[in-house]
Amino acid sequence: MTDSTNLPIDPATGQTIPPRAQPGYYPGLSTMDQQAFWDEATRAVIEARLHKVPPIRFFEPEEVELLSAVAARILPQDDRDPDHRIPIVNVIDERLYSGRTDGYRYDDMPSDGDAYHLGLKAIDQIARTMHHLPFVDLGPSEQDDVLWTIHEDEPCGGEEIWKQMPADRFWILLASDVVDAYYAHPYAWDEIGFGGPAYPRGYFRLENGQPEPWEVNERRYEWAAPPSSRSDRYQPLGGRHPHRAPAGQEGTH
Repeated sequence: MTDSTNLPIDPATGQTIPPRAQPGYYPGLSTMDQQAFWDEATRAVIEARLHKVPPIRFFEPEEVELLSAVAARILPQDDRDPDHRIPIVNVIDERLYSGRTDGYRYDDMPSDGDAYHLGLKAIDQIARTMHHLPFVDLGPSEQDDVLWTIHEDEPCGGEEIWKQMPADRFWILLASDVVDAYYAHPYAWDEIGFGGPAYPRGYFRLENGQPEPWEVNERRYEWAAPPSSRSDRYQPLGGRHPHRAPAGQEGTH
């Protein structure tokens, strides 16, 4: 069940915006409605992303619980109803289990799989150092505080682990995997107004930002981030301490 304190706010009413099947500014867009225009190989790949959630085979159960909590703070899905949430952890697990990489590795980083085992352990150690609780038992704001120390390459815990890999490089690995898993999914394409693969049909409206005939016009609305989120905070150049955005500058998208 979604915690209402994690839901975006309607600035006009001050009420939470309930979860929906399709958040975003493109109501009614369905990438999958276009599958008849794709070639067979493309259709098979995208249908698998939608209907065949990879099983967990790399992570241990306690790592799955922890990584799920971490992914939920990096890219929250509280605005999605439970039936339309994207299985981020399963996708990352599948990549690591199959040994897929970007084809390179920094010389100061272990393998991606080892980096995850170490990094998740370090996240929990930071949580216990800062708040005396496991990461999964912290509230959203406290979890964000823990992850922020890694983002800033200033982790306050897990020192022995960070001697084996730089915290900022682990953050890039972690955040990139979460974002890649999310935005490879057709539900995310519907959310951002991406019409899906254009091959072999192609695009033809190349000027003035006009949507293709199969796309829909953008319909923006105002929202504010939930009070549990860091997303409306900014960090001035040269500063190290985040602050809330001034009134009137938050959640206007």
